[in-house]
Amino acid sequence: MQSKGTLFFKGITHLSLIVWTVISIFPLVWMVSTSLKQRNEIFTNRSLIPNNAFNLENYKDAWFQGNFNVYTFNSVLYSVIVVVCVVLFASLASYAIARLDMAGKKVIFLGFMATLMIPIPGAFISIYLVVSNLGLANTRIGYILPLIAAALPVSIFILKTFFDEMSRELEEAAIIDGATSFQIYYRLMLPIARPALATIVILNTLSVWNEFMLALVLFSENRLMPIQMGLSVFVGQYTTQYELLMAASTIMVLPVVLVYIAMQKQFIQGITSGAIKG
Repeated sequence: MQSKGTLFFKGITHLSLIVWTVISIFPLVWMVSTSLKQRNEIFTNRSLIPNNAFNLENYKDAWFQGNFNVYTFNSVLYSVIVVVCVVLFASLASYAIARLDMAGKKVIFLGFMATLMIPIPGAFISIYLVVSNLGLANTRIGYILPLIAAALPVSIFILKTFFDEMSRELEEAAIIDGATSFQIYYRLMLPIARPALATIVILNTLSVWNEFMLALVLFSENRLMPIQMGLSVFVGQYTTQYELLMAASTIMVLPVVLVYIAMQKQFIQGITSGAIKG
């Protein structure tokens, strides 16, 4: 039976978590509520419940007049391409480094890790010069390639750590059954590494979706801008129209929230797996 001190401590802990959850969620609720209000309601209706909860005109105006249909498409495109490429390249590289016997793999791994010491904004000038010299400035591919390169070191580190902890017996059994190295990677390692892969997917989706500075450096045309740059342009055009700003912000936040909700179980497993195994 638990002591009174233990129960009191648990109660304080749960209460603190509830308060923190309310504080964290309230800005999102307020944002959605404001996005559904008419302009004259924003300063007169202090309730979180708008007079017309089904008013979607603000979203329609933000989507079409504010070009958020273009910005959202761009960010979805960039996120999907970057995440798929990072998962593919990072899983292949980390599997080779962790499980295959090859010369120089420690040097290769340290080379990837060394790039983590270089802050991304500090490399913007070099990135711009390289992209420009390749003729890729103000192009989608010129934006996507640096994002993939920036995401690989952390992704490789996460996956290599996960692959290092996997049982050698499973791999040896697959080799006895005649499986090739690629078959072991594809049919054995990747399914087991789903929590780590989910972690990489979520982290890189958030990173690409929230990226702003590199796009500011490389893009000069609105048709190529991701959603964060689109929001900055939108704010400049609709500074005082708070209902449209909140609708645009909701459009920007919603996809990331949905991705996290869909993959939160695997994400938590991936984050905690190293601690549990250690």
